[in-house]
Amino acid sequence: MSEYANNRITRIFEGHRQANTKVLMPFVVGGHPTPDSLPNLLKAMDAAGADIIEIGFPFSDPIADGPVIAAAMHEALQNQVTPGKILESVTAVRPHIKAGLVAMLSVSITDRLGRAAFLDRAVAAGLDGVILPDLDPEEAPEVAKLCDRRGLTLGLLIGPATTGSRLASILDSCRGFVYLLARAGITGESDTAPEVEARVTELRKLTPLPIACGFGIGSPSQVEAVTKHADAAIVGSALVRRLQNASDPASCASGFVQELSTGLAQPTR
Repeated sequence: MSEYANNRITRIFEGHRQANTKVLMPFVVGGHPTPDSLPNLLKAMDAAGADIIEIGFPFSDPIADGPVIAAAMHEALQNQVTPGKILESVTAVRPHIKAGLVAMLSVSITDRLGRAAFLDRAVAAGLDGVILPDLDPEEAPEVAKLCDRRGLTLGLLIGPATTGSRLASILDSCRGFVYLLARAGITGESDTAPEVEARVTELRKLTPLPIACGFGIGSPSQVEAVTKHADAAIVGSALVRRLQNASDPASCASGFVQELSTGLAQPTR
């Protein structure tokens, strides 16, 4: 879509497509491990090579999040972290980083603030897109229109078992990229790499959008296994767990992003 030509996330994926390289998308919880840690975390991950960074907005009833991310969100809420404070952090840091920034949040948060009003604030803060994991597919077309008007990407989750008309409907409302769940269930680290080749091959027949895989990815070898097929690897729980007790969260995030990037599938000759 032409309205997305200047979106930072679209440009990042297109640049990697042309170079035949893959995208790393780490996830952090806004306001974790400390209420004021987000700006330094974003700058550190950007400098370490993160292409697109997901920022989780704390929610009292996390959707599909395992115990690590749920605990981090609970802690952030206990520390009085609000959507407004997260947007302020993004505003402060946006001029200093080149990575794409995506808000991952419950649609109920946008409803509380007003969907259009929240998206306006997201744009003003410098966010490039939103991921709404619990958006009803029947409501997705209208939200997609709201994002279209603002040039924001819209990530909707596609499960391993989503098929037929429901799959087609979700794909039709995605903007910028598709968020493919590499596993069923909740987020969390796993000892084995997810098998995504068949699913990615299927989705590529249905959409031209880049495919980003998340859930159960937490090591360079798992990043490699996923990005042999998908366009991006999303890493959340493994990073959030490391940040929990880090004496220097920014340094910890930087080191882990650099480690993960060694697993990005290399260009084929």
